[in-house]
Amino acid sequence: MFISKTIYTKTAFEAINEYISNNSTNIIKSQTVPALLNRQSSCFVTLKTDTGELRGCIGTIKPVYKNLYIEIINNAVSAAFFDSRFGKLTKKELGKIIISVEVLSPPELIKDISMLNPKVYGAIISDNYNRRGVLLPKIEGVETVDEQIRIIKRKAGIIQNGIDNLEIYRFKTEKFY
Repeated sequence: MFISKTIYTKTAFEAINEYISNNSTNIIKSQTVPALLNRQSSCFVTLKTDTGELRGCIGTIKPVYKNLYIEIINNAVSAAFFDSRFGKLTKKELGKIIISVEVLSPPELIKDISMLNPKVYGAIISDNYNRRGVLLPKIEGVETVDEQIRIIKRKAGIIQNGIDNLEIYRFKTEKFY
C-alpha cells in the first residue's frame, strides 16, 4: 500500500482513490485547501509501479488552475486515467503504485544550451509551428544535454536538425514522495 510522505502525494493519492471509487473528485475539491498548496504553481504527477516502471505522468508547465492543490488533483487523475500511453489505473494497481509530485519553478528562456544540465534542469523546447515538448530533470538514463534535446524534440514531433529557431526554456523542480 502506498504511504504518502507529504501533503503533495497525499493529495494526489486521495484524488486518484476518489476518482476510482466515484468517477469524480468533487469531495476532495470541496475540502479546505492546505496552506502549503494554496499558491499557483505548475506540477507533474508521476505514477510508477512497485517495480519502478512508469505507469503515468501528466503535468503542466505553467499553472492552469487557481492553486497547486487543484493542479495536483487534476494532474493526478489525468496521470492515472488519461495518460494515452497506458490503460486506466485499476483499484488493484492503486495499492501498488508509487506517486511523486514535482513542482516546477517558472520556466526561464535560455540563450545557449550550455545553460542546460539534465541532472539539474528540465527543459521545454518549442518551434515556430506550435510544437512543444518537455522533459523533467533527473530522468534515469538521460545523461547529456544532447540526449535531453533529442528526446524532447522527438516527443514534440520537431524533426529539424539542430536547434536554430527553437525556443528553449529550462526549469528546476522540487520533488515530493
